Amino acid sequence: MSTPRTTVAEFTVWDYVVFVIMLLISASIGVYHAIKARGQQSNSQFLLGDRQLRALPVAMSLTASFMSAVTVIGTPAEVYRFGAMFLIFCISYAIVTIVSAEFFLPVFYRLNITSTYEYLNMRFNKLARYIGTIFYITQTVLYTGIVIYAPALALNQVTGLDLWGVLVATGLVCTFYCTLGGLKAVVWTDVFQMGIMISGFLAVIIRGVVIQGSFERIWNISYHGGRLNFWDFDPNPLRRHTFWTIVVGGSFMWTAIYGINQSQVQRYIACKNKFEAKLSLYLNMVGLWITAFCAVFTGLTTYSIYHECDPLTEKKIKASDQLLPYLVMDIMRDYPGVPGLFVAAAYSGTLSTVSSSINALAAVTVEDVIKPYTSLSEQKLAWVTKGLSLMYGVICIGMAALSSLMGSVLQGALSGLAISFLLTMWMGIGGQVYQPLPDQTRPLPLSTAGCFFNITDTPEPVTGSPWTTINQDTEVTSRPVIADTLYSISYLYLSPIGTMLVLILGLIISLLTGGMKNTVDKKLLVTYSDMLCFSYLANKCIRSENTIANEELEGIADTGKVNPTFSDQELNNSEKQNHIVSATHL
Repeated sequence: MSTPRTTVAEFTVWDYVVFVIMLLISASIGVYHAIKARGQQSNSQFLLGDRQLRALPVAMSLTASFMSAVTVIGTPAEVYRFGAMFLIFCISYAIVTIVSAEFFLPVFYRLNITSTYEYLNMRFNKLARYIGTIFYITQTVLYTGIVIYAPALALNQVTGLDLWGVLVATGLVCTFYCTLGGLKAVVWTDVFQMGIMISGFLAVIIRGVVIQGSFERIWNISYHGGRLNFWDFDPNPLRRHTFWTIVVGGSFMWTAIYGINQSQVQRYIACKNKFEAKLSLYLNMVGLWITAFCAVFTGLTTYSIYHECDPLTEKKIKASDQLLPYLVMDIMRDYPGVPGLFVAAAYSGTLSTVSSSINALAAVTVEDVIKPYTSLSEQKLAWVTKGLSLMYGVICIGMAALSSLMGSVLQGALSGLAISFLLTMWMGIGGQVYQPLPDQTRPLPLSTAGCFFNITDTPEPVTGSPWTTINQDTEVTSRPVIADTLYSISYLYLSPIGTMLVLILGLIISLLTGGMKNTVDKKLLVTYSDMLCFSYLANKCIRSENTIANEELEGIADTGKVNPTFSDQELNNSEKQNHIVSATHL
């Protein structure tokens, strides 16, 4: 038997080289798109890529934006501590995709808007639009600062990577390519960064399989450790993760992201047509599934290696978000550059999320605050938007610095800010002040019985372990009753609670004030003709009628020759609607 490892490796020159190359490639994509535009970029081109993007890159961008560094580092740690139930989120992703693609997307795409908050002005009034815009800007700036700072802190404490140097560098790189290249640069950089993130996961999984000898052993250890707990149908809302909290709560939470969040909506409405936009969401669903499987199996791999010597219990790390960086530096010490690849993967998540936020913040500011009160040309608005991108990039870096003084993140307050600010913030703060007890969060047992082993030793057969649980310093006697009821409700339920509260109060107030009698423009509502099957029929009908119209105009309808003078995009909105209505009667 070998002596235990008291420390893990630190970054080498090759690790820094890999990390810097990732940053340089990301920046060069912005330079490429800036040169391609050659100073003639309009505001529509800058913010929406002139609405000519294709489904696949947009889908990868949607997935990359969803996968922040918090997800890359946090999800495997979640699986390590609470089990593989996280995989149930794949059901939520499917529900969210269908709802977003079939109900939200058709309306936004039909209205030809840039900011989602323009809809509030059309449907209600300017006040509703400005409230939505202010909430979004506030929420996004706060969240983006945390996204930059949190992974930087975790990686700094484990790898020794300079905290403020990397924090400022990543923030500046994001701001650089967002300001130069606009949405196209953001999307194509996301495509590159998505590949880096998946590569980081695969590097850990492959190395783990080599250490353990097979996938089967990893699965076997995870099974005996209780980590394959996929199904838990306990209806108790105080349970942190169950089938119901994940499927119901998770679906509400992520619908708020994919259905109405500016940074996500802005991507799929930039597609060249509605079919490509819908396809991007469905391809994104597949990307989310792949990401979830990689993250979960990375967590199981981590558990299989440390199942008898938990680094957190042994005080080798200070928090669970340092677990995966610690593992990488531990098992990859003999492979120069690979730890750098993982850090690049984590920061790719940061870059993709931050760049999406910067671009979206600039979009809503221009469309909702500046454009309604000015008569600037598209080129001048593009320069204003670039200036805003630069400004928001600096603000987000500043918020990251401020985050170092803010303490823990309120997971519920931020996610529910836009839908029910006061209630979710109150519950979120209460949940942080009075952490849920272990019998509600139900962390799975960990062990330190095998800490005298080295991970490179020949693994012993799995015969069971004397599990021990991390001590929880929770003073139960000082807790008020509300701490174990309202404050302990699963964070995933904050979004549906806020949503239902807004809907119920909105309907009651509308009934009392006569608002229900107002007529609503049908283009602001989703109809059955917006569904995928009807969209397909409508598309065929439009193409058919365009062909006939062109043949008649050319005077060659009887010859069977076709000269497509008019395109689907040249039909105005009213003509499109007439075609769609006629197609639905087929």
